[in-house]
Amino acid sequence: MTPETGDVTVVVVSHNRPDRLRETLPRHRAPVIVVDNGSDQPLGADGARLIRLDDNLGAAARNIGVERADTPFVAFADDDSYWAPGSLARAAELLHAHSRTAVLTAQVRVGAAGRLDPVSAGMATAPLGNPPGSPGPSVLGFLSCAVVVRREAFLAVGGFQPRLFLYGEEALLAMDLAAAGWRLSYAPDLVVRHFPEQAGRDPRARRRRETRNRVLTALLRRPPQQVAGAFAAALRSDPVAVAGLLGDLPWALRRRRSLPYEVETALRLLGN
Repeated sequence: MTPETGDVTVVVVSHNRPDRLRETLPRHRAPVIVVDNGSDQPLGADGARLIRLDDNLGAAARNIGVERADTPFVAFADDDSYWAPGSLARAAELLHAHSRTAVLTAQVRVGAAGRLDPVSAGMATAPLGNPPGSPGPSVLGFLSCAVVVRREAFLAVGGFQPRLFLYGEEALLAMDLAAAGWRLSYAPDLVVRHFPEQAGRDPRARRRRETRNRVLTALLRRPPQQVAGAFAAALRSDPVAVAGLLGDLPWALRRRRSLPYEVETALRLLGN
C-alpha cells in the first residue's frame, strides 16, 4: 500500500497474536515498525521493520519503537486496530501547523458497526475547552492505540513508564507532557478503527492492574488529598490490588513530583 505520508511512522506492539497482526498490518498507510513484545513464537511482519524483544515490556515496548523511528511523528496502533485512510496525512498536517502540540488523539470507532468509543464521545464534549491556536479540544488523557505523538516531545519526557506495564499507563504520560508545556488535543477528523477481542483476556486481572496504576500515578504526581482518595477508592474496590503495590511505594515516593498549577486544576475539572 502506498504511504499517504512520509512524516509519520506507525508503531505496532504485538504479543502472541499473529492472526490479528496479519489482519491489520496491511491497512496502515505509512511506514510501520512492529515490536514483537516477547511473543512465545516470533511474529512475522511482512512489509514492516520488525524489532523482537526477549521479554514482554508492556506499554514501554512502544518507547523502543519510537526510538527507532526516523520520522518527526509517530502513530501508535495495537494489533487489533488501524488508522483510517487519510488520518495519518491529516495528523502530519496538523502537527506541522501546531508546533506546541505533542499529542493528537483520534476518534475511535469500535467493531464492524463503527460504534463511537465512549472515551472519544467524552472528549468531543470539550470539558477543558478548545483554546485558540489548538487543533482541537484540549485533553489530558488518551487511548494508546489512537494517538499520534511528536517524537521529540515523547522522548523528552521519557515515554511510557515501564513500571506501570499496561492498563492506565497513558495518564502519567499525558500529565508529564502537559507539565512540560505541550498541548494535547482531540482531533475528531482523525479516525482509528478498533476491533477488540475479549477471548483469552482476564478482565479481573486487567481491573486489578488498572487500580494499581491509578494509585501509583497519583503517588507520582498528585497532591496528598488526591493520593488519599485514590487509595481509599482502591481499598473499597480491590484490597488485593492495594496489597500488591506496597512494594512499589518506595520507588514511587522517590520519583514523586508536583504538577504545575494549571495541569492539576485541569485534572480536577475532569473529576480526576
